[in-house]
Amino acid sequence: MANVPVLRQRGYLIATIQATMSDSEAEGLRSDLMEQVSRHRARGIIVDTTALDILDSFAARTLRTIAHMTRLRGARTVLVGIQPEIAFAMVQLGITLEDVDTALDLDEGLELLDAAGS
Repeated sequence: MANVPVLRQRGYLIATIQATMSDSEAEGLRSDLMEQVSRHRARGIIVDTTALDILDSFAARTLRTIAHMTRLRGARTVLVGIQPEIAFAMVQLGITLEDVDTALDLDEGLELLDAAGS
């Protein structure tokens, strides 16, 4: 299981990634979130990457997979807090998060989920 705290708030799950994840931790986060979406009947998920200063291609693909899987389960996923340096590196390396919602910070992510629910 991933070492990422997941909080529940207003029908949403908020996962705060606090350190660079290994491949197995990223897979654990994916499994954990899928289980919690079902258990808590979450309408949305926010994955907060603010503390990350590195996001490798496997972790980026895992985050994209989480967003696609949760969408199939009826929950919308928003990635928040992608640092400018990470965004620049992702663009340079051709790492994309197509079809994945992003927001500047947690407040914007919550607003995006609230707007989608209304």
